[in-house]
Amino acid sequence: MITIAQPLLDETEITRVGDVIRSGTIADGPEVRKFEREFAAYCDTAHGIATSNGTTALHAALSSLGIGVGDRVLTTPFSFIATANAIKHVGAEPVFADIDPTTYNLDPDSARDVATETQVDAIIVVHLYGLPAEMDAFVELADDLEVPLIEDAAQAHGARYDGQPVGTFGDAACFSFYPTKNMTTGEGGIVLTDQPRLAERVRQFINHGREQTGTYEHSTVGYNFRMTSLAAAIGRVQLERLPGFVDRRRENATRLSAGLSDTDLVLPVESPPAKHAFHQYTVRVRSHDRTALADHLADHDIGSGVYYPTCIHDQPAYDEIDADAPIAEQAARDVLSLPVHPSVSDAEIAQISTVITQYLT
Repeated sequence: MITIAQPLLDETEITRVGDVIRSGTIADGPEVRKFEREFAAYCDTAHGIATSNGTTALHAALSSLGIGVGDRVLTTPFSFIATANAIKHVGAEPVFADIDPTTYNLDPDSARDVATETQVDAIIVVHLYGLPAEMDAFVELADDLEVPLIEDAAQAHGARYDGQPVGTFGDAACFSFYPTKNMTTGEGGIVLTDQPRLAERVRQFINHGREQTGTYEHSTVGYNFRMTSLAAAIGRVQLERLPGFVDRRRENATRLSAGLSDTDLVLPVESPPAKHAFHQYTVRVRSHDRTALADHLADHDIGSGVYYPTCIHDQPAYDEIDADAPIAEQAARDVLSLPVHPSVSDAEIAQISTVITQYLT
């Protein structure tokens, strides 16, 4: 079976985790500090604060930026629900604009239109599927509105915009290290920022509001959102491999696009200045039945996935929120993601292309 996702771990991670176990410091500790510094350096940011997962990273960033009850956060309706859930967790409300039909990312013009009509207290922009959003436009919009900008980079490890790593454009950026991501810690996340005071607030927030790790002085009411040393040990190995992982994803994506060029599928784009990290290789299925194509792939032992079949504002949990997002709603009906992860071989890429091409033509 060619799976839609597959984490790549080997004896190196096992050895590093064993070293941590033998050290006796398996919760938050020196291994986490090393991972934070190394991931921040990889992304060219000053501060990294590791968390228990990507959702808690978003929660911590929003709260530490002062977003709370009564505030409204502009974001995309076409993302994993965690993007909106984190907004709700701090007591704020999501406000949805529509997406760009080509990139699937939040559309800057739609976002500006919504912000003109509605009070906005912060912006979360998502780099969906590993493709950077139009950060020049969103930095400008956040500056014009005088509100903080957060990058949800949960799917974009290794992506770049105008030569600059994603995660370096906003006031804060949040990554996830779930097993399906471009690199993993098992479960985990991180908040990146260049602002020392914000980094301090995030670090307190995820550690019960402590003034300093190891003390019992708590200046605020915080949470236990810390990463474990076991997770950090895995992450440090994965980070060493991340450039190679991303290169292989990009190679697989290039081969898939060549192999599917004779079909009527709408293939992923990568327009300068964006460099795609291909967390997902996502096509639009417009002239055929998407479910039938996915079933056909499964019959040939090829996995696929729909990310995401329902826009956030159409989820039962968000019944009270209205959104004018027809492009996002259409994308939810059309998209299908194909295997592109580093474990997919050249022969398997050729097999995927052949199975789809023969079915559609």
